[in-house]
Amino acid sequence: MLAIIAAVAKNNAIGKNNKLLWHLPNDLQRFKRITSGHTVIMGRKTFLSLPGLLPNRKHIVLTRDMNFAPQGDVQVVHSLSELFASLNPNELNFVIGGAEVYAQLLPYSERLYLTVIDREFAADAFFPAVDYAEWELIEEEQGMQDSANPLPYRYLTYQRKPQN
Repeated sequence: MLAIIAAVAKNNAIGKNNKLLWHLPNDLQRFKRITSGHTVIMGRKTFLSLPGLLPNRKHIVLTRDMNFAPQGDVQVVHSLSELFASLNPNELNFVIGGAEVYAQLLPYSERLYLTVIDREFAADAFFPAVDYAEWELIEEEQGMQDSANPLPYRYLTYQRKPQN
């Protein structure tokens, strides 16, 4: 199963200059808890923005750059067909960014794990528009604000509705 996990501002902003727009330790802990033990799929720029390989996760980088050869245990694929051929459909596989990869894989995703920040941000990367009529909200949790997590946010989990 393909799932998307993302932190998204009210105006769908997700990043600027290949960096996140906010620092919410609670959200980072949730991301780690949810994705640990699973495959994470990302674009080249998202991979390069990471501090290193994420522990206890298989990494797949989707890129058009045929010369991209990262260090470490990372699988590189150059097309959606190559990506889908490499995935186990019986396992949970997480799309973790960036904007172009989210847009490409949203139509194939069955679940959305969103952290929605209740603010707008100036950005150069945006989450794709979602037709929420195609999705059922299955879980909602208010994020806990404190000095380390100063922004208002909530966690929303959506499951794609069955097609008729």
